[in-house]
Amino acid sequence: MAKKEFTYRGKTLEEIRNMDSTQFMQLLPSRQRRSLKRGFTHPQKRLLEKVKKNKRNLKTHSRDLILTPELLDKTIVLYNGKEWMPVKVTPEMLGHYLGEFVMTRKKVSHNAPGIGATRSSASVSVK
Repeated sequence: MAKKEFTYRGKTLEEIRNMDSTQFMQLLPSRQRRSLKRGFTHPQKRLLEKVKKNKRNLKTHSRDLILTPELLDKTIVLYNGKEWMPVKVTPEMLGHYLGEFVMTRKKVSHNAPGIGATRSSASVSVK
């Protein structure tokens, strides 16, 4: 079975890589398009400069960065509020925000109530 070729809004990956930023903006949904039209913030510009210099270990706090074709196949280490999480940028991520791929909250799993938690737990044996 042949592998399906990646397309984004009818454009192949090679066509997307050859586009300039204004052409790529036309493919994006309106929210991302407006954000890119306003321009990048200072931290986002610094990250993009590091990407162009092919630096390793790209650490950032910029969760609001929209993933563009120049970030493809890069690994960006993103801060989730507690620890640094690596994110490998794939073609399916184009047009999404970087923060969508690193969760800031963990699932809460509660255990049994502790001693003194409720009135009924006073009668439970301590073993």
